[in-house]
Amino acid sequence: MKILITGAGGFIGKNLRAALLQNGYEEQSLYLYDIDTDPACLKQYTADCDFVFHLAGVNRPKDVSEYMAGNCGFTGELLEALKENNNRASVIVTSSIQAALNNPYGESKKAGEELLFRYAEETGASVTVYRLANVFGKWCRPHYNSVVATFCHQIARDLPIQINDPMTELKLVYIDDVVAALIGELKRGPEEKPPVHGFLSVPVSYSIRLGELAERIKSFRESRKNLFVPSFSDELTKKLYSTYLSYLPEDDFAYPLKENRDDRGSFTEFLKTTGNGQVSVNVVRPGITKGNHWHHSKNEKFLVVKGKGLFRFRKWGETAVTEYHTDDQKLQVIDIPTGYVHNIINEGEEDLIVLIWANETFDPACPDTWYEEV
Repeated sequence: MKILITGAGGFIGKNLRAALLQNGYEEQSLYLYDIDTDPACLKQYTADCDFVFHLAGVNRPKDVSEYMAGNCGFTGELLEALKENNNRASVIVTSSIQAALNNPYGESKKAGEELLFRYAEETGASVTVYRLANVFGKWCRPHYNSVVATFCHQIARDLPIQINDPMTELKLVYIDDVVAALIGELKRGPEEKPPVHGFLSVPVSYSIRLGELAERIKSFRESRKNLFVPSFSDELTKKLYSTYLSYLPEDDFAYPLKENRDDRGSFTEFLKTTGNGQVSVNVVRPGITKGNHWHHSKNEKFLVVKGKGLFRFRKWGETAVTEYHTDDQKLQVIDIPTGYVHNIINEGEEDLIVLIWANETFDPACPDTWYEEV
């Protein structure tokens, strides 16, 4: 199957191309057309393609008149080329929810939709129009057509953002959900095609106020300092965080952690969660014993990732000691039950490195850690 993608170098086009390749479509089966493509290629591509993703459009022109030329005029050129080649390939078009509004951008999108519907009536070709809300995700250009992209770019660089009305309600769709919907249309059989005059929307969308969006993205930057990762049980937060990370400057992927060092080794908090505890890294020098305490309610899981360690346990108030030897040759998790005095001894000749998960974040006012020798 030969697939023509207009606007192939844009935000949606780039993500769609990557997903098509991951879905088994060959690079040579994709006809990529963009603003800098030789116009003669349009006639060639429309003669041979079996399917069209029409993603090209104008969002931020220098002059208002460019809206109609880019969003309607080029659509007309594409459809004329298909007609000249007598090609009735299915056409999937990305429009905008603003097509229902009376503004220059919306009017240009609406005019492009009407061209497509007339073309479908004239030729019998299948046409599907997706009216998209604000699309966000990786590779979207900041300061262009996505406030999410702009906020992520600015906040990741500790630069100011502008909010005119924090109560403005935004409707958002995520790029991966958009691409999944588009590829779903590609895989439909002829009998599954929707009516040509229908409008489709991406099944998953989100609503959020502008001020809340800004605060949520700011919290992602702060997480490097307070170590609290967002709650990914919320789908919008999960997708916004993935988007935010894609806007980090390439010289700022890494950030330091506070290491608490002494003669025994070090202890470093790695990340914290709201409701699911925290993860830390414990380094124990050769021959050193750490721990010798117990907890009422706090529980932990230990994983040795380097070296050899001996874990020792004694139920509080009793004398019997249970021991577990572990090393990096056979990864195993050691549970630290409540009510057991415990310690860890480095039995090797190199530093012992242990990952620790605790079911609660450390609270200095109530540490629930009681010193006692095993």
